[in-house]
Amino acid sequence: MRKYLLVILLLTSSMSGCFSDVLNDDEKRGIPGGLALACLQDDKFEKMEIHFLYENGYDPIAKELVKTRIQDVCDKPGGIKITSVETDFSIDSVWSSDDVRDARWKHGGNAMGSDTLHWYFLFPAGTYTDESVLGVAVDASTIAIFKDSVDEAEGFFGRPSSEEVERAVTVHEAGHLLGLVNLVYQSPIPHEDPNHPGHSNNEDSVMYWAIESNDVGNFISGDLPDQFDNDDKSDLAGMASGELECSDQLWS
Repeated sequence: MRKYLLVILLLTSSMSGCFSDVLNDDEKRGIPGGLALACLQDDKFEKMEIHFLYENGYDPIAKELVKTRIQDVCDKPGGIKITSVETDFSIDSVWSSDDVRDARWKHGGNAMGSDTLHWYFLFPAGTYTDESVLGVAVDASTIAIFKDSVDEAEGFFGRPSSEEVERAVTVHEAGHLLGLVNLVYQSPIPHEDPNHPGHSNNEDSVMYWAIESNDVGNFISGDLPDQFDNDDKSDLAGMASGELECSDQLWS
């Protein structure tokens, strides 16, 4: 059995890390998963654009992988477009959830302003307020990946590499925008880790959360998953078909 020796700090930290405190404000920014149906269905949004906003020197490496993973589960007959923009966020080295939200809405546009659904992935310099957090979902269309922390999370002897970690974390956070696991629905499949709400109990899912610690350091042996497992995909299909009722949707 694949062993994970500490921290899928990699696949986020706890609930306080992976998901920030999110408010439904007047701009209807929503909660992670709040635009899940907008992605999974094509009734309103036939196209999708994923915006990667990154600080100089923090270029994201998982753009095409994220596009592939979302294409696999979302109904977008008009296609999914990737946009990359180098951005000066002008934020201090420590980021709060509010900083991420404010930066996204300062540098990005309306998530639902046309027949195109817009999601924003930020790659800023610096770390989250909890330095163990590698990625955070802050509203229905926004995540941030903290590459400085990702680099620190690289395993002993370079396995997993920081590149593997970044790919896994980026897909993981995209999964939270899709509502995984049980963020805006209740799965009939018992695959949520009871000790880590919002995460899978399957070590082969990119949504998995597992922690084992020792005195030597933090590392993972084996392949780091970067795909949704069959239970994740079953949930997403059930949400898309209407079989699973979804709450907190900004559009449905």
